[in-house]
Amino acid sequence: MKTSLKTFFFVFLLILSLNVYAQNRPPDALAEYRAGNYERALQICREELDENPANLESHVVMCWTLLRLNRYEEALRFARAGRALHRYDSRITEILGEIHYLQGRNNEALQYFQEYINLVPEGSRIDMVYYYMGEIFIRQGKFRHADIALSTAVYWMPGNAAWWVRLAYTRENAGDFSSAIQAYERALSLNAQLADAQRGLERTRRAMGGQ
Repeated sequence: MKTSLKTFFFVFLLILSLNVYAQNRPPDALAEYRAGNYERALQICREELDENPANLESHVVMCWTLLRLNRYEEALRFARAGRALHRYDSRITEILGEIHYLQGRNNEALQYFQEYINLVPEGSRIDMVYYYMGEIFIRQGKFRHADIALSTAVYWMPGNAAWWVRLAYTRENAGDFSSAIQAYERALSLNAQLADAQRGLERTRRAMGGQ
């Protein structure tokens, strides 16, 4: 009986302590960001930075959140502040590349993306970095370069049908019709409803027939 009573009080105290911790634990900006509560995430980051302007983690989450809200100039300001704190933080480096990509500053974006690759060749954002680089090369009409970048992107994320379509498009524009057909077919094997892939495959097959 005494053992059961001790067990009861132990469990009671454990639950009580967990409740107290849950009530008093600091708010988590990253958790709010991941939950899609972007304004709350921004509020927490601002409070953290007011308390400690050198908090790199707050700068990172602030930038991620602002990017999701398409507030690029604000994100750029916090990214630059984060880079001043830690010159070689790969997250800040990728964020800067992404901001410049989204604002059409292609050369600047490429510099940051190349730096990211040098810092973390297998980083968590390596697939997106190569995808963005491929899109920049398409903008510049450098289809051979785009082929290399997008081939690397789908290596890291082989199940992304939309990226296979973009890879096929670069090969089609480079005149590499056989490889373009393979990439369009791969895209359709992942998503048979992709209209761009269907049209691209038909167009490329016609081009092959005319050779």
